[in-house]
Amino acid sequence: MVPLDPAQRDDPGYYKPEPATIDLGSTPVLPARPSPRAAAAPNARAVSVVARLRPVVEATSRTTLASILVLDRNGTIVLGYGQGGGLADLTEVRSALAGEPRTVLRRNDAYHPRYSMEWLSRAAGLRIHHARPILVDGRVEGVVVASRSPRALFRGLYQDRIKIGLGIIGTLGLISLLAVLVSRGIARPIEALSRATRDVASGGGTLPPAPATAAVEIRTLYEDFGRMAHAVERRSRYLRDFAAAVSHEFKTPLSGIQGAVELLQDHDMEPDQHRRFLDNIDADARRLSALVTRLLDMARADMARPEIGLSVDVRNPIAKAVDDRSNRLVISVTFKDDKPRVAVPASTIEMVVSTLLENSSQAGATAVSISATASPDHLIITLADDGPGVAPADTSRVFEPFFTTRRGEGGAGLGLSIARALLAANNATLDLLPTSEGAVFELVMPLAE
Repeated sequence: MVPLDPAQRDDPGYYKPEPATIDLGSTPVLPARPSPRAAAAPNARAVSVVARLRPVVEATSRTTLASILVLDRNGTIVLGYGQGGGLADLTEVRSALAGEPRTVLRRNDAYHPRYSMEWLSRAAGLRIHHARPILVDGRVEGVVVASRSPRALFRGLYQDRIKIGLGIIGTLGLISLLAVLVSRGIARPIEALSRATRDVASGGGTLPPAPATAAVEIRTLYEDFGRMAHAVERRSRYLRDFAAAVSHEFKTPLSGIQGAVELLQDHDMEPDQHRRFLDNIDADARRLSALVTRLLDMARADMARPEIGLSVDVRNPIAKAVDDRSNRLVISVTFKDDKPRVAVPASTIEMVVSTLLENSSQAGATAVSISATASPDHLIITLADDGPGVAPADTSRVFEPFFTTRRGEGGAGLGLSIARALLAANNATLDLLPTSEGAVFELVMPLAE
């Protein structure tokens, strides 16, 4: 054999550990190792070498508690229990004689339990047998067979059973604590939120505040549900009030039409009187038709969604609205910015300005001043007229559906509601500003990017 150069140990490729080849859960278990069979006399050269190695083998066996056999190249035992017998028929020995190390699991017929609960381990009644070839100049000249019971593993666990038990108890305690925290911080608040949501959906109860022990994300969820419940309640209230207002607005002209028809059916009238009732029916029908049209406009406004990428010059739609009302009003327009562009559709701007000018004209105003100023993010348009203004008691109701001071003239009271809804769909606002003379409306629209 070539002597080993100590420098070779520094080579990263010098150490080549072998991966494990057995698994207590899946490796098949072979029968216990049989007694050695009769065999030819051991190789004399092997006997001479093993005689010199005997002290080393015995010391190793004494320290590791492993049974060590040394076989010659024919599989005859040269050192160890059953010396002179042969083990060449064993699976692991045949593999080692062929030059391949082999590890197998075999039953241990001499097994006797020593520790309580030892039977729980599959390894308790087994022995690990490892056969490794002895190579000399690349040739197999013998085999080393080492066997040992894995009971020492269970013994170590058994000796540390108190520590292991405390570790298991500690782990279970930590899991229980985490379960309590999760229950108090997530599970229970979500269950309470689920019950409250069902109550709110059925029309009763209110959404409770988030528990103090709830997680931050759960508190945020409570806040989101609270906003949603508030929005649903506000929308439901709006629909109830809207339905009541629609019923009232339709009831008046329908009652007039029904009464006129009954009179025409039951009484003979003079032609002039007959014509007067027909004109009343026609007026009420026209009012209903106009009301239905405005309701459809309002429904479209409520369903409107913001348009992406808008960049509109407000001067064009405002000019169109001014041209349509210039025969009845003196209108002045002032822009401080040469090119004010906003993210609101031109049709919406024209409709809103037209509605405000029409309201000023119907209220008795003769002049309207329109001015525009830009802030960092918005364009502010102000419309001020010289009319009688809005009564203080009505300032909070001018944007309510069906509120009008001209009901006798056929006003439906939906113009400002539709205008505000269309603007809201594009993140714009319309408000009535307090003033001592006339009426001043402020239109705030986001600037185009």
